[in-house]
Amino acid sequence: MPTVSLRTAHQAPPLALLAMEPLRAMFDFAASRLAFAPAQQIGDGHPVVVFPGLGGAPFTTSHLRSFLSGCGFTAHCWGRGVNTGPEGDFDDWLDGLEADVRRWHAQSGRKVSLVGWSLGGIYARELAKRCPESVRQVITLGTPFASLRGSTHAETLYKFLHGDVAQLTPALDARLRECPPVPTTSVYSKTDGVVCWRGCIERKSALSESVEVEASHLGMATHPEVLRIVADRLAQPEGQWRPWRRKRLA
Repeated sequence: MPTVSLRTAHQAPPLALLAMEPLRAMFDFAASRLAFAPAQQIGDGHPVVVFPGLGGAPFTTSHLRSFLSGCGFTAHCWGRGVNTGPEGDFDDWLDGLEADVRRWHAQSGRKVSLVGWSLGGIYARELAKRCPESVRQVITLGTPFASLRGSTHAETLYKFLHGDVAQLTPALDARLRECPPVPTTSVYSKTDGVVCWRGCIERKSALSESVEVEASHLGMATHPEVLRIVADRLAQPEGQWRPWRRKRLA
């Protein structure tokens, strides 16, 4: 299967897809509430930290966290309020998040899984690179780690909330593409109206994969299939990670 070149200049999704995002997200949420229940007690209780997307407040990931708690995981909000982007130097800012991950690891005695939605996935990946001894696995939802500049509609919102994108140098851009040294799953949608799906593709390896879903970007954290995939990935015994295999209906 041909791979997508990480050097390709990707374009942001069509404006028609972007315009449909709010309505599609409502349908994704309704489908999750009406037709999908947690897979009871498939989790082993290990801590899972959920990072919201750009502009996302804790309530935007509350459904996902509630679902994971119902599955038997110990789900945590990232604990930093609204995600307006890194403050000041990126690496200095990550120091605080790294301290949080190490604290959760120390308090529970278990490695921590990190689930990041959109920009939150960038944080999750970088934290796993900084303290892999504390991280069990990483799951990103609609995170364009392979192509941030010029290929997302979120760039305008980032500038509005944070000022500019001057920190995203070619060196940092290349660093963000690097896969964490822990099991990593990138969930993406070809009908994502906010970010270019090609920028969400992770190179397949023994510890990394990309899983396609049919979801909106704004509804990614509530879509029934996404919830099922996240729970399945997290439920794998530590040290026995295997790639996702879509289960056929009987």
